[in-house]
Amino acid sequence: MTSLSRRLRYLLLQVRNANDPMRQQEPQCFAKAFGCDQNRITIFDILAGVPSLEYLSRFDVVVLGGSGDYSVADGGDWLPAALETMQELYDISKPTFASCWGFQAMAKALGGEVVTDMNRAELGTVQVRLTDVGKSDPVFGALGSEFLALMGHQDIVDRLPPEAILLASSDIVENQAFCFADKPIYCTQFHPELDRKSFLQRVEAYPQYVYNIAGMSLDDFARERCQDTPEVAMLLNNFLEHCFGSSI
Repeated sequence: MTSLSRRLRYLLLQVRNANDPMRQQEPQCFAKAFGCDQNRITIFDILAGVPSLEYLSRFDVVVLGGSGDYSVADGGDWLPAALETMQELYDISKPTFASCWGFQAMAKALGGEVVTDMNRAELGTVQVRLTDVGKSDPVFGALGSEFLALMGHQDIVDRLPPEAILLASSDIVENQAFCFADKPIYCTQFHPELDRKSFLQRVEAYPQYVYNIAGMSLDDFARERCQDTPEVAMLLNNFLEHCFGSSI
């Protein structure tokens, strides 16, 4: 990435408790994936409130990631206001990338349906395949028709928003990625901001998911279910190039 991407101002809308050990890891991972200094990323805790439109206007890119202890399907008193913010991001066409919890929240905010379904829970490295539209998409097309992605979720986007365009699916979860026509908004169930090392740090912070979803020890999980995902590593850079031009 060139100096332009390093000059962009990023806002991370975060959904993590103050004592969440991944609260600081998350912006580090996004900074590495975007190729920017971490001080270019401002964190806003949407558990405590939501940003105004004026505040959102100060940033070039908004990102949403995982949540640790929170579920879109379970809801919460704070969630309706957060979902209204995501509707605002859509309305003002703010360049936005949402992964994992953010993927589910954007889907819910814009008219989709999110459910908890342990039969379709996924954890670790999962093979994802592009739809025909995904294969020609400017952000996803360069990844190849199939690729490996890191993910951990038991909430499922069961129905996409009416205007969403499906980009990718896995064997057991149809809705793995979507975008919108003429909107600089991309959403993935998987984590393009994580590599194998950072994903394992995340899993070790929430070991209950390994036992509940994978049914194995952390050591066995790391050895058998967690691989590098080099194709997905280019996704966030592709997103910036799509939003801001090839001069990045």
